[in-house]
Amino acid sequence: MEFDVVIVGGGPAGLSAACALMNQAKEKKQEISVCVIEKGSEIGAHTLSGAILDPRALQELFPDYIERGAPLGVPVSKDEIYYFTGEESARQLPHSLIPAPMHNTGNTIISLGNFCRWLAQQAEAAGVDIFPGFAAKEIIYDEAGTVKGVLTGDMGIKSNGELKHSYTPGMELLAKYTLFAEGCRGHLGKQLIKQFQLDKDVDPQHYALGIKELWDIPQELHQPGLVIHGSGWPLNEGATGGSFLYHCENGQVSLGLITDLSYSNPYLSPFDEFQRLKHHPVFSHYLQHGKRVAYGARAIAKGGLNSLPKMHFPGGLLIGCDAGTLNFAKIKGTHTAMKTGMIAATAIVDALSQHEQPPADLTAFSALFAQSWVYDELHSARNFGPAMHRFGTLLGGAFNYLDQNWFKGKLPFTLHDRTPDYQRLKKASLCKQITYPKPDGILSFDKLSSVYLSNTNHEEDQPCHLVLRDPALPISLNLPIYAEPAQRYCPAGVYEITGEGDNKKLQINAQNCVHCKTCDIKDPCQNIDWTVPEGAGGPNYPNM
Repeated sequence: MEFDVVIVGGGPAGLSAACALMNQAKEKKQEISVCVIEKGSEIGAHTLSGAILDPRALQELFPDYIERGAPLGVPVSKDEIYYFTGEESARQLPHSLIPAPMHNTGNTIISLGNFCRWLAQQAEAAGVDIFPGFAAKEIIYDEAGTVKGVLTGDMGIKSNGELKHSYTPGMELLAKYTLFAEGCRGHLGKQLIKQFQLDKDVDPQHYALGIKELWDIPQELHQPGLVIHGSGWPLNEGATGGSFLYHCENGQVSLGLITDLSYSNPYLSPFDEFQRLKHHPVFSHYLQHGKRVAYGARAIAKGGLNSLPKMHFPGGLLIGCDAGTLNFAKIKGTHTAMKTGMIAATAIVDALSQHEQPPADLTAFSALFAQSWVYDELHSARNFGPAMHRFGTLLGGAFNYLDQNWFKGKLPFTLHDRTPDYQRLKKASLCKQITYPKPDGILSFDKLSSVYLSNTNHEEDQPCHLVLRDPALPISLNLPIYAEPAQRYCPAGVYEITGEGDNKKLQINAQNCVHCKTCDIKDPCQNIDWTVPEGAGGPNYPNM
């Protein structure tokens, strides 16, 4: 199938690009064909975020978004930020000491999944073809090495490679331009960065793991629009990150823990740290009489401008979190992802409007991006993450307060963090083991019951999508040196060590995978490649 534009990923970046392409082509009286493919069973099935929306990009994309019925949840009514000093202690920070980008006046608390479903409706109404349940497996290149589209994965292959009766071969989706909007650590985006050396001369990308739950809580405790952010406990001893609790609509709260994947202790388990967090009085006050209704996890690209690769290459663009455009100082990436999709649309429509052959490499995108407010935002926030990594939560927070509130992000220098997250792990022999309390089934839970709430499902008899480059390394190297951290950094119980003595092996429970990509990022040997399973596999988030 041939299109003018193929977009890989039905998140905010890809869908905003699709809408903007049709809007701008209509203004120029051009006819273009646009296709969006999404590996989830439906748009929004794999979409997970906090989420607080800065509406700036939405206002540009659809000035009449209110009339169109955009699902904007509830406006932020109050901000509270705490520094947790222990299991039961915390200090609430005055607003005057909070870095300016973290103030949420004018923002709204949304379900990003439902927001993307609405964006998809706008795109389809404008003439975009959207195909959920199709995973882009491979990149298609022409003889000159230009990207010409993608190949979707075959369906109906057994784990031993034999074909089932239901076998369906993948489709070639060809395009003049292909946009990659897979979200953080996209498996094709990772290949493109390497193929075209897009990250040459930039800092390595840095990541965090976000784990989130939705709870129904008693009406008398629900405060629509209340936003709580926290830092400090339970993360300590070199681990940084933050927590959140947002009072959404319909009597629900969204809460989670973001753990920077630069942590050094291989015994740390982000999932179990999250379970501890919920027992803190600031959170348990709201949760103790509530009911957990959803669970999910997703990696976050937080390197910002310092880690941003070149986003254009022959035949296409990387946009949104596939490139890493999240503004970590704001803890927000939806508005920046949307804007990069809109900029991509401008570059493509301009190129397709030329009478001669459109350029293979959309170099014009770089100039448009550099002139945009996204670039200005990321530039002003460029020191935020490196400061936290270098100086820790307290001193890093103090630096960021001065940088953002006094100097408005215009300090005459740039901090860098040039050590990849996976290289931060120390040997297990140098670290203290962490003993986590057993879940109580009221506030804290185990991994398997959590994965159940994510509605995760994969066709069991299919090739494993978690590929070990060297199957021997987990036992020969990771286990003796790092106590095999995959057992703990995975928030879904995918990896476990089984057997005794010389019979130990790494068992991969791929059926549990929630597609967070943490294993691809944090494995100290970089031995795990996350690839796409059959289309429609993975979590099925209702309104995350």
